[in-house]
Amino acid sequence: MLPVIVILILVIIVFLPQFWIQRVIKRYSQDIEELPGTGGELAEHLVNRFELKDVSVEQTENGNDHYDPESKTIRLSEINHQGKSLAAITIAAHEFGHALQHHTHYQPLILRTKLASTAAIAEKIASFILISLPFTMMMVKLPAVSLIMLLAGITIMCLPILLHLFTLPVEFDASFNRALPILSGGNYLPESAMPMAKQILTAAALTYVSASLASLLNFYRWIAILRR
Repeated sequence: MLPVIVILILVIIVFLPQFWIQRVIKRYSQDIEELPGTGGELAEHLVNRFELKDVSVEQTENGNDHYDPESKTIRLSEINHQGKSLAAITIAAHEFGHALQHHTHYQPLILRTKLASTAAIAEKIASFILISLPFTMMMVKLPAVSLIMLLAGITIMCLPILLHLFTLPVEFDASFNRALPILSGGNYLPESAMPMAKQILTAAALTYVSASLASLLNFYRWIAILRR
């Protein structure tokens, strides 16, 4: 009964935020002709306004809005790059917020970028260790070696979870310390739209978090397998 409860809690933690995020963004994705430009045009404008000369803006085909620190590129999905909706404008501002973080050497973003690449490699290494553990136990027949491998695999598997500790501050800083002052102070949105923009900025901040929380399910899956 306990494993079922744990899985149910993890599913709620992972998928409930995703449901809320999608609902908010969909609600504000209708084009508004009165807005001065598209999300892509706003991103380009902000790059020029803040003189981020090495930052580019492009449309991505995979529908994943993000800022790539390695290539210094703001990538927006077609609906947000070409769209003139509250969601398009606000998400473009959020992703520009990450570019601004990078430009100002915001240390949590730099640390998260390093951890993200390390965590991806570590998760593959941990999976290999845990997959090979039963065969190692049969071949070596030394409990100490098996225990060391088990602890090493679980410890490495925890690295993506530690990444979450650095995710929330980075995302909320991009939304509320960078994007929100730009939107409210630059007349890019009418004052009446600012409460909706705050909802979208919250959703944008939680998008990466909800996706990365999926590693919790992967972690529990390995624990359940190893208990058998």
